[in-house]
Amino acid sequence: MSTDTLTDLGRDERSRGTSGATLWFTGLPSAGKSTIAHALADRLVADGVAVEVLDGDVVRPHLSAGLGYTRADRDINVSRIGWVARLLASHGVVVLVPVIAPYADARASVRADHAEHAVPFGEVFVATSLAVAEGRDVKGLYARARSGEISGMTGVDDPYEQPTTAELTIDTAAVPLTESVAHAYALLTDLIPERLRS
Repeated sequence: MSTDTLTDLGRDERSRGTSGATLWFTGLPSAGKSTIAHALADRLVADGVAVEVLDGDVVRPHLSAGLGYTRADRDINVSRIGWVARLLASHGVVVLVPVIAPYADARASVRADHAEHAVPFGEVFVATSLAVAEGRDVKGLYARARSGEISGMTGVDDPYEQPTTAELTIDTAAVPLTESVAHAYALLTDLIPERLRS
């Protein structure tokens, strides 16, 4: 199937009012991005909505194998995930993307690509503080970074540029998971009201 055919199919979906959308969950490692995204996916599946979760830890080894953690490599990774998300969403899938995406320019490029193709996009800033995220340290990465075992750790020796245009901000230290999911679901309802019930 050609790229042109894929594009035409995407237009077809939107013309029938069945467009999907992308929700990108950005934030520090261990902020709670994946937890919210997967819980939201469960709710959407229960509602009969086609949904995919493009979790950075799962997608990166397949889509961006061979890339490192330089700024350029991280930007390429974000761009690739954004392209896949936009393509899926253009075919009616709700795509949830819990990916750190630490740099504002890369996130802006993904947003612009969605806008260019008229695909709904929303950014969720999971604004859990560094202290709380490091206290969780789900994968032990903060401890390894602090000990000097690894470098280029977002929030430790590599910057995280906080969003200024996010449609939703959630601090998981203050907002329970059920409420976080409800807020994200409400944002999706705003993006694709014809697909979801409020």
